[in-house]
Amino acid sequence: MEQIIVDKTVEAIQLLYHHSIDSKLVQLQKTKKEFVGDLTLVVFPFLQISKKSPEQTATEIGNFLVNSVEDVENYNVVKGFLNLTINSNHWFSVLNKISQDSNFGTFSDSGKVFMVEYASPNTNKPLHLGHLRNIFLGYSVANILKANGHTVYKTQVINDRGIHICKSMLAWQKYGNSETPVSTEMKGDHFVGKYYVEFDKAYKKEINELVEKGMDKETAEKEAPIFKEAQIMLQKWESGDENIVSLWKTMNSWVYEGFDVTYKTMGVDFDEIYYESDTYLLGKNYVEQGLKNKIFYQKEDGSIWCSLKDDKMDDKLLLRADGTSVYITQDIGTAIERYKKHPSLNGLIYTVGNEQNHHFKVLFTLLKKMGYNWAEGCYHLSYGMIELPEGKMKSREGTVVDADDLMCSIIQDAKTSTQERGHVENLSETEKENLYKMIGLSGLKYYLLKVDPKKGMVFDPKESIDLNGNTGPFIQYTYARIQSLLEKGKKLNYIAKISTVQSNEKEINLIKLMNEYPSVIKEAGVNYSPAILCNYIFELVKEFNNFYQTIEILREENKSKLEFRLALSENVGKIIKSGMNLMGIEMPLKM
Repeated sequence: MEQIIVDKTVEAIQLLYHHSIDSKLVQLQKTKKEFVGDLTLVVFPFLQISKKSPEQTATEIGNFLVNSVEDVENYNVVKGFLNLTINSNHWFSVLNKISQDSNFGTFSDSGKVFMVEYASPNTNKPLHLGHLRNIFLGYSVANILKANGHTVYKTQVINDRGIHICKSMLAWQKYGNSETPVSTEMKGDHFVGKYYVEFDKAYKKEINELVEKGMDKETAEKEAPIFKEAQIMLQKWESGDENIVSLWKTMNSWVYEGFDVTYKTMGVDFDEIYYESDTYLLGKNYVEQGLKNKIFYQKEDGSIWCSLKDDKMDDKLLLRADGTSVYITQDIGTAIERYKKHPSLNGLIYTVGNEQNHHFKVLFTLLKKMGYNWAEGCYHLSYGMIELPEGKMKSREGTVVDADDLMCSIIQDAKTSTQERGHVENLSETEKENLYKMIGLSGLKYYLLKVDPKKGMVFDPKESIDLNGNTGPFIQYTYARIQSLLEKGKKLNYIAKISTVQSNEKEINLIKLMNEYPSVIKEAGVNYSPAILCNYIFELVKEFNNFYQTIEILREENKSKLEFRLALSENVGKIIKSGMNLMGIEMPLKM
């Protein structure tokens, strides 16, 4: 319909004012709620051509469109805006199209390829609350890009090397007494994380002892015996010491087993996994080549830098004086290797917190200076920090909120609130447990995704599983209500069927909103923002509930109207499920 109106407007300008225009000049938008109409044409761009007032120009174009476009029923003019009303027959055809399209909202193959990086944990501790926003955001963006017809590779870089890993290893050697996750019945990542905490306790104790003996704190932090041991262990790992490498592999394997359990609970996965132990040397050769090509410069001490003066940033160190890499060197190498492996990549999206905004600005600038045109397609999906209301939950370390603990707690909250409401007596125990998990994770995921990624937020576990307001469980409840409605209809021998009936405003409004779903998917993909999709689904659910509560459905005496309303409900449910699935949220049939 939009394209027809654009084409007819071009034709109107030619016939009315004898002037040819580019269709790009035609600005069409959704009519604002305070005005009557469905689509609004902005006529200001045509005034120099018509040589008439905005109102007269709009009236002449409006008359032309009503007479030449069958589905344009009426129009009204508000200053320089032409509000067009589309007739109900058009909206019936739209609903019919939605009903027949099992993939409504998704796009055919675009030919574009994207890689989305998310998670990127360390192997010295479990995943935490911050990881939850990161992972759900990256995973959802990957799904939305797929819905836009793009090929997507979901990936993560696991930080499995460095001094922080050696701290856990050393503490286990000292205090572990050969215990394992199996012998202690602990999840592998929690087990290793426990020893990272043990190291920190011992380290702080040694620092205090040295300070009490007269050493200043800064020196004590470097001279603490356990810290020096960790540094020696790192040196042995880097030189390939057989015993240290064996211990490193064993403890990392415990962590990976733990991560896998957490990812399974989250309902997320990855197509490719990179390990820092494999990538930390990448980039060095590229930097040295950049020096030869005079893209970078070398200081007297032998360190290699890049001048970023023209980019209004401080110069960046790329290789230390001793020839060792810094973190951004590794990122340069990893990005280049990814594009070598996937030369057709149109975009590489890094899901990383906003504390790294400057890092990625520098990284992308460096890649462009090195002549990699694909760096234009690199994007930092920056997100704000997330916190819990003070005192709501403590982690086992007392410093960060553990992801497993939080998910377990919120699923338990969902179980308690669901049991209090009842309505689950007819479900088996397995079905009940699956439902509690569905509701709890829906609350968690949706709450984290509905906020614009760039904004910081406070996550309230209790509020997230509320059946009222803008929450995942509220949307799930509406979906389950639709399934119940359809089931009752079947029992009464009514089927969901679209026919031309006398429709009301609420029905037409629902169809209009459903028709926006593909454009919402497109907008969410362009902006890498699941929040756009969340807001749309919530609006659709509110509109449906308003319809459900004010319009008779199963009690409607006219069979055609009854079956039409069932079909309308069924397709609303289809879009709700499709949109929520893109966020990794499952929808229950009963609730």
